[in-house]
Amino acid sequence: MIITPLLIIVCLLVCASIFVNGWTDAPNAIATVVSTRVLSPKMAVSLAAVFNLLGVVFFGSAVAKTINELVKIGSGNDALIALAAAQLAIVIWAVSAWKYGIPTSESHALIAGLMGAAMAFKGYSAFNWGPVIKVVYGLLISTFVGFGLGIYLTKLIGFLFRKMKRRPANTFFSIGQIISASAMAFSHGAQDGSKFMGVFLSALIIGGVVDSSILNDIPLWIKVLCALVMALGTSVGGYKIIKTMGVDMVKLEKYQGFSAEVVASTCMLVATYGGIPLSTTNTKGTAMMGAGASRKFSDVNWNVAKEMIFAWILTFPACLLMGYFMTKLFLIIF
Repeated sequence: MIITPLLIIVCLLVCASIFVNGWTDAPNAIATVVSTRVLSPKMAVSLAAVFNLLGVVFFGSAVAKTINELVKIGSGNDALIALAAAQLAIVIWAVSAWKYGIPTSESHALIAGLMGAAMAFKGYSAFNWGPVIKVVYGLLISTFVGFGLGIYLTKLIGFLFRKMKRRPANTFFSIGQIISASAMAFSHGAQDGSKFMGVFLSALIIGGVVDSSILNDIPLWIKVLCALVMALGTSVGGYKIIKTMGVDMVKLEKYQGFSAEVVASTCMLVATYGGIPLSTTNTKGTAMMGAGASRKFSDVNWNVAKEMIFAWILTFPACLLMGYFMTKLFLIIF
């Protein structure tokens, strides 16, 4: 076993991607609990950091397997160069979007970057279509199921608690939101932590450090490393994104925030169990739109929502192309 400088660089870039995910993606998980003023931004970020860590450490590895099997990039230095290019594409895209407070999906950036890097070697033949179809399922769940269930559950809760007075209702749903926000942060850690563990393990497998059987029983040290890096990123806080999601796009009542968090976290945990990669940003964003639109559609600022949706749509082709051309460039340089 020889740990080469290139392998170290790739592992560091994966850690940078995990950090950026915690910094720019995790704030989506806590946007509602901040916007409804149940928790302060600092308290919410601390809550997210803790439960992100728990989600990474204690949940399964099904999504890690899906990501690891998504593309065929071969072996040796060229494959490590492809992974490096894909990770750098994620970091550049995420930081650029964060600068303008635009919530983007690091999950889609990761998947698209890997697919672009793989295409630089083998074109479309690099894709394993089984895992790719799971990605398509994830897109459908995060977009349509999140929005639809957001409307339905919010209307149902509004109906069931219609006779409760406002003050006790707010107290009840404030407590409920702390629990649901914790579940949301946990599910983010379980989903996104597993995705990046899959890439980290791919690098170690390609580098010959571990055998591919490691995917069946991921070592605790890898889980803890990914969890701590993600928690560190979350602790930095993405307050611009919290403002965009929880203030500019839609202002929710406490029961609406609770509904959105329950819908999003449930979708993500079910998908994680089934090995389906799901975007935290998309799932939480559409659930919030649905919760806001449950009373009337005009409660959602659709101009902001359109900007976010455009960014989500742009993420896939942009990161795919960045992964493709960076891989070509890196192959020339190195």
